[in-house]
Amino acid sequence: MSEDTPTGDLTLRTVAMPSDVNVNGDIFGGWVLSQMDIAAGIVSRETAHGRVATIAVDAMKFIQPVKVGDVLCVYTQINRIGTTSIAVGIEAWANRGVIGKREKVTEAVFTFVAIDDAGRPRPVRETPAEHG
Repeated sequence: MSEDTPTGDLTLRTVAMPSDVNVNGDIFGGWVLSQMDIAAGIVSRETAHGRVATIAVDAMKFIQPVKVGDVLCVYTQINRIGTTSIAVGIEAWANRGVIGKREKVTEAVFTFVAIDDAGRPRPVRETPAEHG
């Protein structure tokens, strides 16, 4: 995971709002983690052609705080596809203020398992997702 340029595909962009701050005035780490989980879920669902569930978050590293008004950009890349699981490398970058200075704020690896309608693990590429 790079220190000066995002690695992966831009999967999610959102604005950090005042309702998401902790007592120090920074955005809650849990809010950032949630946005990363959403982005990883999008790419995992597409890869698995159906339902997925988060089963692990590894190597979570908070690098810089996120501030109110920052645009949080979450980049994802598939690191590994197993029989029933998918590991997604994730970087979250903040575009700061009107000048748009970009800084990496968080990185992690999220692992998802492909699941069937009953919530049981299934092969990753068993059935294509229905669109509609």
